Amino acid sequence: MGVESIRRTSPVGRFLPEAPLEHLVERFWTISWDLKDQPPQTGETLPHPSVYLVVEAGRSGLAGVNTKRFVRTLEGRGRVYGVKFHPGCFRPVWTASVRTLTDRVLALEAAFGPEGGALEAAVLRCGDDAVAAVSILEAFLLARLPPWDAKAQLAKSLVARILEDRTLTQAEAVAREAGLSLRSLQRLFSEYVGVSPKWVIQRYRLHDAMERLEGLEGPQPVDLPGLALSLGFFDQAHFSRVFKAFLGRTPSGYGRPREG
Repeated sequence: MGVESIRRTSPVGRFLPEAPLEHLVERFWTISWDLKDQPPQTGETLPHPSVYLVVEAGRSGLAGVNTKRFVRTLEGRGRVYGVKFHPGCFRPVWTASVRTLTDRVLALEAAFGPEGGALEAAVLRCGDDAVAAVSILEAFLLARLPPWDAKAQLAKSLVARILEDRTLTQAEAVAREAGLSLRSLQRLFSEYVGVSPKWVIQRYRLHDAMERLEGLEGPQPVDLPGLALSLGFFDQAHFSRVFKAFLGRTPSGYGRPREG
């Protein structure tokens, strides 16, 4: 099935990038809502270690990694188009430390100059035509396609390893696997990912905790000390503090936020 066919039949509004952008872009996406004559709806998203380019009327921007949970209230009608970059892979496009974007959202014109403003206008003119909007976003990025960056790909692969290997609960273990010193790993993540390896580990291990807590049936007692230690936390208190900082609630009072 060709790319155009995939896009036209995608039930979730997620589109794969063309081959030249595969090493930079994880996916293009779109979300729409129509809450006319309905009360506003608030949703939560557990943050990913990714940079996003977002186009939405009145809210477009280039968003760095959000280190806290993302909360958004939707009302009326609207549509968002976005680009999710692979962790570590926006650095060659940005040509500066991605840490400068962490917990920030820049207007597209501030991030890319007048061409950023033109991009916003062109995408918004597409309305509900996702194929046309994604094509414009692709063309914008292809015009800025940077040279191959081995460090970006290393950062991307290490974030993927942390996601996949649940035994990686300490930054020192990641550094050993990568053949790097801990300090070199920390510098790589700061510059290319925008957050520390410790933050990435905790983010994904907290997702593991969410899955385990969800798997409990009925009012079963939760072995929080054992869960905390298995996920690489010092103790239950440390685990509870980090869990609440990410999710806004304690493990015992957890109700899962929506993944983004």
